[in-house]
Amino acid sequence: MTTNLKDRLDYQATFDCVQCGYCLPVCPTYVSFKSEKHSPRGRINLVKMAAEEKIMLEDMASGIDLCLGCRACETICPTHVRYGDILCSAVEVLHETRPQSPVEKVMRTVAFEGLLKNKKALRLVNKGLYFYQRTGIEKAVTATKVLKSFPKYQALQKILPPIRLGHPITETHDLRKPNQMKVGFFQGCMMDAFFSEVNTLAMKILRQHDVHVINVPQQTCCGALQHHAGETAHTIALAKANIEAYEQYDFDYIVNTIGGCGAALKEYHLLFDKGTHWRERAEQFVAKVRDISELMAQIDLKLTHEVAYRAVYQPSCHLENVQKVFEAPENVLKAVPGLTLIDMPSQHMCCGSAGIYNLIHYDASMQILDDKMQNVKQARPELIITSNPGCHLQMKLGVEREGLTQRVAVKHIVEVVAAACGIRV
Repeated sequence: MTTNLKDRLDYQATFDCVQCGYCLPVCPTYVSFKSEKHSPRGRINLVKMAAEEKIMLEDMASGIDLCLGCRACETICPTHVRYGDILCSAVEVLHETRPQSPVEKVMRTVAFEGLLKNKKALRLVNKGLYFYQRTGIEKAVTATKVLKSFPKYQALQKILPPIRLGHPITETHDLRKPNQMKVGFFQGCMMDAFFSEVNTLAMKILRQHDVHVINVPQQTCCGALQHHAGETAHTIALAKANIEAYEQYDFDYIVNTIGGCGAALKEYHLLFDKGTHWRERAEQFVAKVRDISELMAQIDLKLTHEVAYRAVYQPSCHLENVQKVFEAPENVLKAVPGLTLIDMPSQHMCCGSAGIYNLIHYDASMQILDDKMQNVKQARPELIITSNPGCHLQMKLGVEREGLTQRVAVKHIVEVVAAACGIRV
């Protein structure tokens, strides 16, 4: 039993941690909750002791459950501890050993098997939300105050963005430019349902700058939420499906507008054993994955319109700590006419969104968000710029909670650049 648990948990990786404490100031849960078990080194210790059967798995669970998975600790760690691997192994073991209620089983099946991997189902979600807003149902629900007993859903309704109907990707290729950059566009699940206009604007930016955007109709969910929930088999199946879908085309890059999804795509190779055929195919796929900000920094953007805001940039944790994209977004924003980009205290600290963390651990998420908003208020921006849909909604919720809705806007970096290029949906 002991050997088996040591194999299932990433036990050997825990010895790389020297308990130095460099991770403590960058860990949002440690900063907010002031508890060692909610720090990276504390969680690593819990995993080590669980693997050695010095504590029960239940004793490890509370520390692991409240981890955001932001992986800021990896970026700062002097000994390069593979915290993400340790965390994922713990989440997977907990998922396998915990009893699930019938309701939880149904919800997981609907979400992971029915909704996220089904583009038609997501299109229905997009259309349903569109008509929910446009037909007056949303106003009626608000007026009845039926959501007052469910604070997390009431809060999410308040920050639900204006939904636009998603559009299929149409291709444009200038035959006179044989060397035109070719990209496959990854649409994402929640991005396409809630922020389809951002994807539309991103494609328009690329096309305006002579980039050939290619549709990949067989693409599916990236698998990020499944992986974070311990559903490794589902994650691998989705990774294989996406790799096969994109292999059918000759791309320079595979581009996306979603920090979290991009991170999942960037780590597909880690799902497969070294030396295997799938590992090789995944590495070829990963080598082409780029965030939209990286491409916008690479091309000569036609920034002809002023975007007059005093703004702060709230980076996606997974864009920085997993994809290692630090400079490109800010370099692009600094070139936008009229935009004044200002520093924010603890800019790189997680906002508390973390996939569906803000739904599952609402109170903890709000505590982390409130800490983040104190830093936002110190900077006194008129605009918060994000690079991930979860962060976008979370920052809108933070603005709402602080009563700043009339003074502070929240936009995706693509929206800002599109405005500077004179592009509209």
